[in-house]
Amino acid sequence: MKDYLSAMVHDHVHGHSHSAHDHGLWTHDHHFLGHGHERAESRARLAAIVTAVFMGVEITAGFIFGSMALLADGIHMATHVGALGLAAGAYWLARRHAASGRFTFGSGKFGDLAAFASAIVLGIAGLAVAGESVSRLVTPVKVDYSSALFVAAIGFGVNLLCALILRDGHGHSHAHGDEDHNMRAAYVHVLADAATSVLALLALAGGLFYGIPWLDPSVGIIGAIVIGSWAYGLVRDSGMILLDAEADPELAGEIRTMIETEMNARVADLHLWRVGPGHHSLILSLVSPDETNAEAIKSKLCARHPDLSHVTIEVAVCADCAA
Repeated sequence: MKDYLSAMVHDHVHGHSHSAHDHGLWTHDHHFLGHGHERAESRARLAAIVTAVFMGVEITAGFIFGSMALLADGIHMATHVGALGLAAGAYWLARRHAASGRFTFGSGKFGDLAAFASAIVLGIAGLAVAGESVSRLVTPVKVDYSSALFVAAIGFGVNLLCALILRDGHGHSHAHGDEDHNMRAAYVHVLADAATSVLALLALAGGLFYGIPWLDPSVGIIGAIVIGSWAYGLVRDSGMILLDAEADPELAGEIRTMIETEMNARVADLHLWRVGPGHHSLILSLVSPDETNAEAIKSKLCARHPDLSHVTIEVAVCADCAA
């Protein structure tokens, strides 16, 4: 009883020392947002607003002047407003839930999820353009080239403005693991529209000045192929991240080589995946012939590869290996 009371008194007197010291070496947050996240969010939001304003002007003008060309282009632009709004919303959600414990590895994949959805929409739009273009090749439709050329020119100007708004945020992500697929999706949507606008301008000019009716649907098919190619690349890259595929085989190889050559250990299991733009998570299980400090290995790995934001290491000592 005396020993029990002594222990209680000791805990009461020294309890503050147990709770006051820092566990920061072993604890960490899960804030895996990309660099310049808030800047990218504001750019996506601004591009969405600019596109939405022009969409409203086009649809209103189409009703007032009875122009189907204006009305159709305005409705088409609504898909891009949705894509840009989705990108801005994903940035907002990722930032809002950055500190939430509900997401095991943080909220950095909101952008990849938005990019995947946006790429699906882009691919569907490309199929629709291809189908309509083939239909018009078979059954030509009378086109008001002058009005359509005017609309295409204004639309190209708006797309160019939005591309300039988004370009800076997209241009900062060249490294494989650092690429912001959400910004890439927004940028691809704008570029796809700009590319089809350029092709449309050429086709409509050919129809207006040279009377070549098949040029317009032919260019539509080319534009659809370009859009489909961009959509496929975006679906592939963002989808692999959502499936937690190995994010960077080259980085995984470097880590394996470092463990086996510099630390004289064998890698039993290695899992490397991306948890956000510029952030990787690593689970590493290794077998060592000697007593090895997992924290020392973790510190060395993170010092050499700063994009390893979440590292878990398990060490098993094999006495037979040392013999």
